Amino acid sequence: MKKLIFIILCLFCSLNLYSQKLLIFMDEMQTDHLKAYGVVYWALTQGERAEWLLNYRSGSFLIDDSQESREKANLMGVSFQPLDSDQLTSIYQQIEENNMNQIFLDKAPRVAVYAPSFAEPWDDAVRLALEYASIPYKRLWDEEVLLGELEQYDWLHLHHEDFTGQYGKFYASYRKTQWYQKQVSLFTKMARELGYKSVQSEKCAVAKMIQAYVSAGGFLFAMCAACDTIDIALSAENIDIVPQEIDGTGFDSDAQKKLDFTKCFAFENFQLIFDPFVYEFSDIDINIMQEGLYYKPDTFSLFDFSAKEDPVPCMLTQNHKNVIKGFLGQTTAFNRKVIKDSVTILGETKDTDRVRYIHGEFGKGTYTFLGGHDPEDYRHLVGDPPTDLSLHKNSAGYRLILNNVLFPAAHKKRRKT
Repeated sequence: MKKLIFIILCLFCSLNLYSQKLLIFMDEMQTDHLKAYGVVYWALTQGERAEWLLNYRSGSFLIDDSQESREKANLMGVSFQPLDSDQLTSIYQQIEENNMNQIFLDKAPRVAVYAPSFAEPWDDAVRLALEYASIPYKRLWDEEVLLGELEQYDWLHLHHEDFTGQYGKFYASYRKTQWYQKQVSLFTKMARELGYKSVQSEKCAVAKMIQAYVSAGGFLFAMCAACDTIDIALSAENIDIVPQEIDGTGFDSDAQKKLDFTKCFAFENFQLIFDPFVYEFSDIDINIMQEGLYYKPDTFSLFDFSAKEDPVPCMLTQNHKNVIKGFLGQTTAFNRKVIKDSVTILGETKDTDRVRYIHGEFGKGTYTFLGGHDPEDYRHLVGDPPTDLSLHKNSAGYRLILNNVLFPAAHKKRRKT
């Protein structure tokens, strides 16, 4: 009998060895904010249901407590706190009584990145963030998109792509370089093999497939030039907007008048820039030289949303800092004057027309655009080495990217597999 009682006590102790939940706090006390998202993503892959505590300690997370969870967090260098039932009740009470909310994350999103398989002379901040946080993703390019493979994924990031068929408007500075000439050759060949008359028409077809993906319930995230060029491409369907110097044929002189802004995600009434020697596509992007930003770094502020009334924008802006360091890109910031009224502004440079971070709905899905190239490299130039995120593990700018990665896990209307 004594032996049986001892065995029962051992079992009881083993069941109570771990607390109910682990709090992965996301305030200034967190040792590695970026890898914390990776721990939460991992927990979702284990079949767990995580919780995102909006506005509680800068958007903290709850995951189930277990030996495996603790080992994973320790391995990734992520700080956490075990919670007993009383502590957990106290947190829920704080959330109920304040501008906070409890959002359940029920499934690890299937992540895709639209990027070529060949090496380019620049990196991509989203891929750096995903790889640093150990979040798996699939790389897709034009052929896969046109074949309808986007349907397999919940979340899509657009690599720094030019959907207008102008090769990033690098003609003026890089037309004599080997990488630029190789890109022109590869893109031209790909367009022909896929049955399109030009790179512009082929890229427009890809843009339309991406928009259809969003309309069907997909989650789209884009940075830098992908944000404005996809809207330009959609508005200019069947209208030649590419200068002769770039593709060998002249652009339609009435192109500006023919643009259809109703086809765009976020922008309207913008003016195209046809000069091949000007490193801008349109006035969607603010001019960094005119704004004096090239030599004088600026900041932008995140809006403070109601966690209970506006949980979606609140999720996308969770951070331990409200003021974010600005960073340049081919598209640095969006001109407030050409943003559609339906768009939610998430971050802006106050008292200016510079909008940095926006979100909107399209059909059953959503899109989120973030201006700039690399949150931790202010003037990231072509050919510069990738940013080492181990030196920026508490980056507030990179947190905005990873908020978007987890966002689909909280959405109620999930895409069908």
